[in-house]
Parts: sequence; C-alpha cells; structure tokens
Amino acid sequence: MADNLPSEFEVVVLGTGLPESIVAAACARSGQRVLHVDSRNYYGGSWASFSFSGLLSWIKENQQKTDLGDECEDWKKLILEDEEAIPLSRKDKTIQHVEDFCFGDQDSAEGVEEAGALPKLPVLGASGAKGVSLESEKECPAVESPCPESREPEQGTGTEPAGATEGNGAGTTPGTESSPGESTLELGQTEAAPSETPTQEPKKITYSQIVREGRRFNIDLVSKLLFSRGLLIDLLIKSNVSRYAEFKNATRILAFREGRVEQVPCSRADVFNSRQLTMVEKRMLMKFLTFCLDYEQHPEEYQDHESSTFAQFLQTRKLTPSLQHFILHSIAMVSETESRTLEGLQATKKFLQCLGRYGNTPFLFPLYGQGEIPQCFCRLCAVFGGIYCLRHPVRCLVVDKASGRCKAIVDHFGQRISANYFIVEDSYLSESTCTNVCYRQISRAVLITDQSVLNTDPEQQVSILTVPPVELGKPAVCVIELCSSTMTCMKDTYLVHLTCPSTQTAREDLEPVVQKLFNVNAEKETENEELEKPKVLWAVYFNMRDSSGVEKNSYSGLPPNVYVCSGPDSALGNDCAVKQAETIFKEMFPTEEFCPPPPNPEDIIYDEDEIEREESGLSNPAETKPEPSAEGSSDGEAAVVTAPLEGFSAMKLLRLLFLVMMMLRPI
Repeated sequence: MADNLPSEFEVVVLGTGLPESIVAAACARSGQRVLHVDSRNYYGGSWASFSFSGLLSWIKENQQKTDLGDECEDWKKLILEDEEAIPLSRKDKTIQHVEDFCFGDQDSAEGVEEAGALPKLPVLGASGAKGVSLESEKECPAVESPCPESREPEQGTGTEPAGATEGNGAGTTPGTESSPGESTLELGQTEAAPSETPTQEPKKITYSQIVREGRRFNIDLVSKLLFSRGLLIDLLIKSNVSRYAEFKNATRILAFREGRVEQVPCSRADVFNSRQLTMVEKRMLMKFLTFCLDYEQHPEEYQDHESSTFAQFLQTRKLTPSLQHFILHSIAMVSETESRTLEGLQATKKFLQCLGRYGNTPFLFPLYGQGEIPQCFCRLCAVFGGIYCLRHPVRCLVVDKASGRCKAIVDHFGQRISANYFIVEDSYLSESTCTNVCYRQISRAVLITDQSVLNTDPEQQVSILTVPPVELGKPAVCVIELCSSTMTCMKDTYLVHLTCPSTQTAREDLEPVVQKLFNVNAEKETENEELEKPKVLWAVYFNMRDSSGVEKNSYSGLPPNVYVCSGPDSALGNDCAVKQAETIFKEMFPTEEFCPPPPNPEDIIYDEDEIEREESGLSNPAETKPEPSAEGSSDGEAAVVTAPLEGFSAMKLLRLLFLVMMMLRPI
C-alpha cells in the first residue's frame, strides 16, 4: 500500500509532467533511488491526454470554484522545533476560464454509455494508483503503481505503424535498428503531396456517437509537435525511450491567406511541383531558403537589418507578398511584429534542417497523443527502480532551519519521507511562495469537427496551420489538425487544437479564428459559404498558466535543493522542457551523464562467483534441503523457503526484470 512507502530516497519528484518525468528517468538511470508521486490520478499533469469522458470530468473539476480546506492538520505535529514547513497547494489553479460547448443535440446522449468503459468503482480518498492510464476514469481506485501503463497499438506492432492503412502519413516505429548516426525510429513510406479535391458531403456525426466512442479520443491538454531534429527526439533516441512509443508524420503545412487555406510547399520537390507558385517565385524561394541554411557564413546579407523585424527583412529580399507570407507564418512561424531578423533566420534554418529526416515536413506526432511522452519516461524510471504513486497528495516541504535545506516531505498520510533533492512542479507551490512570480497565460481551444480544413485525397492528414493575427495587437494562432489514424479521435472526425499566447480569455482570443475556419452555427439554415466549412461538433476553451522562463529566485523561501519544473509553454516544440530537465539534473549530479543509453542485455557481465552460488542454490533438489529442527521449526521453515533465493540480490532481480522487458518489447 502507498502508506508503506520507504522513508528514504535520494530524489523525490512531485508531479508527472514532461520535465519532471525526464528528470526522474535520468536520476533513476544514474542509480539514484527515486520516488515519483502525483496528487492527480493520471500521469502527465498539464501534459496529459484524456478520453472524451475523462476530459468532461477534467472540465467539471476545473469549473468548480471551491477551494479545498485543510481537513486535518495532524501533519503539523511532525514538524520539529528546529524545522519549518513550506505548505504546498492542495488544488491545481493553473487552469482558468474553462468553457465547453456542444453544437449538436446534447439531450440525445442521455443514458448513452461509453463503449468498452470499465464499470465505475468507488473512489478511494487516500491511496496511490496502480496502472493508471490516461484513459482511465476519475472513479478508478488508486494504489501504489510500480510502473506506468503504456498503451499498445490497436493495429498491431512491428514495423507497420498503427493506423497506417488509414492515411498516407509515414508512421514511425521505435526500437528498430538503424545505421550509425541515424534514428532508431523506423519510417514508413511517404506518398507525394496530395492534390486538392472537391468537397465531399461529410458523414453526419451526433453527440451521442462521440460519447459512445469516447475511448477512441485521446485529447491533449497541450498541443505540440516534435521537431525531427529537436532536443526531445534526440533524447528519445539516445535513451532508447523511443521504443515505448510510435509516431506519425505531420503530412502537410498549411497557410491561411486572403480568406483561404492553402498548402505550403516545403521541400525542394514540393516547391518545384507546386502549382501555386510561378517559376520565378520558385527560384526566388529556393534562393532564399538556401541562404537561410548557412546565413552565418554571409553576415553582410543581414547585419544592416538586425534591429529590424523579420517581416521587414523579408521585404528587402525582393520576395513576392505570397512568398513573404509563406516564409513568415508557415516556415519560420514567428511573430510578424515582435520577432527580429536573427530570430527569424534561426527559426527558418531549424525548420529546413528538420526536413527530410522522417518525411516532407519537419514534424512528428506521437500516436495516442502528447500525453504518451511523459508516460514513456516514467516507464524508464520505473524499469530502473523508481517508485510511482498517483493520487498521493503532499502536504508540505520540511526545511532544516540551521542549514536552510529541505530534508523531507510530509504526505497526506502523515508519513515523513526524506531525500537529498526535491523536484516540484510549479502548480504544487502555494500562493505565498509564488507572490513575486509574474506568470504568462496560454489560450487553448480543442474542437471536434466533421471534416478537414482542407479536403484532400487521401483524407488522413496531420496538418499544421498558422493563422496571422486577426487584428493589431493580437497574436498569431497555431492550429494543429489530427486525423483518426493518429489514434486521437474516432473515425470520420478530426481533432483540432488551437494555441496562442493569451491577451484575454481563451474564448475571446480564439473564437474569431474558429469562426473564420469553421461553421459553428447549430441551426440548419446556413449560408453556402458556411456549408463549405467544417462543422464544429464540440468545443472547449481554457486558459493555461505558462510558467516557463520563471527564474528560481522569483519564488519566495525555496531551499537550494528544491528545484521547480514549469508547465507547458506556448512554443510548438518541446525544447524548453528538455533543456530545463537537463539543467536541473546537471545541477544535482554534475558528474553523471544525462539519460545515457540503457545497457544491451547481451553486454551485461555477471560476477562468476555469484552466478555459481545462484546456480548451486537454485539447483538444490528438494530432498537435500535442511530439515527444520524440532526446537526451532519456525526458523527452519523460513530457511527452507528462502534457501533457493540466497545470493539472488536486488540487482540481479533488476537485471532479470530488464531482460524480460527487453524480450517483451515490440520488434
């Protein structure tokens, strides 16, 4: 049970978001004893993915304004005179302004049950969680979890990616061998860029169908893609965590210009096959992109414009307005009014360097959602001895007054757990600790639609679209559209994520963009222009705290051995989380390698003397076992039971577990 946790660890981690999970995995991999707990009953924190019913429960939870009072203060009796306590927050206050809308007949879903859902079980108020996956219901009981569950592909394993028969995007299967210097992610075949086809009548989807097929949805709280040469992909390959997940290519990059959605040519082949650009524009575009790949070698080309915005610099390059739009919003994807020339050139170069590694776009998306990535690192931590416990709130940090260092935590059972280092997710810190912190906000929207924003043949596309600011002072909006072959939504629907830095509430920031791209009218009588747009079946808006970039000294009274991990940022990639995790790990263990590759089971060298002792102990026949004496039968019986395990150390058990898991992994 969770209340019987060991009382001493090297590292205690609070929160299972992406940076915390990476740090936990790195610490366990370097041989540290790690306890990883979360007050929630699901992995991922603000990086989690939910089924549709799970998301509805999350919405209801975050719409409640009630603050949890301190039911019991017995834990304060555990604080000694030479110690002081730093109370932790009992409610996650990082989510605000949650509004959800159903654009169908919501009454038709009355009494409809989710297909394949487990029967509801009574809630246990104080325990961990065993095998909690992000699809599980809020009502699932939680007990101590030795290892996070990982979802197996529904379409089978091996080199064929799940859902490959449904779309033309190249999927990637982890754990396969590759040539030196290349990724261990194996690619499927990519097809040529799809051509635009006439709009077809979409299949009518009702709200009751969405509820019934709710377990086919894996809806991310944070919308991101993985750059094919980004820090997260490099870390997944280096640590061999990639074998726990599968990925799919983002198959196309779109642009919104003059009220229309267009496909942007990215690679050399796309540029010369494009019908949108004239021959002169194709040459101009290729010349500029070639310059961006090695712009550092030609400083004379941009030095005079370093103080200008990237948009102004593009105007000096004699590019047509359409090329300037494509480069600014769909390739560099930087702000039109704020990003300087060097920032735009760096973003363009990064985009171009990532092209061609896994397909015609620079991006990958994890099957079953972004929430799979934190779980993958949690699994690596568990394989190397990390202990996991969900639905396990922590009341406070215990600080030694003399040294000023944190020495322990007190959980909701009243148990003191000591450690040398403590990793805390930002949402766990109380308002008093965060008094001097100035947070930014992210506006998020998630839509379920009946068709794509740009219908093509084939239909299974993973698209990224940047919508320019609707008005002056507003940010650009990043739109990611996912098809059913990503295992994030049911067949004949699309899952659309909208993200931008907040200026107002999420609905006020994003609704104008939603109205430009989609039909949100529930009534049957709509104009012809609206009928051509995808119909929104369901939507949710919410604001999420962006704690990235907050310096540690901004928090009040935190000891030096307590490290804070931020939540998701508004950037498209995951570089911020990986950099933060590596920085924290290096501060704690400067001489250790960060997430080294796991050892090959064939290369593990066992001590010959120990092996001989184990073999001799395991090969003893039953009749040769010592008979228990009449005087001490209980001791003798214990000796008989434990004799075969003599010399079978915890390290050997760990190696055996590792070997078994390696044999069971997908080939």
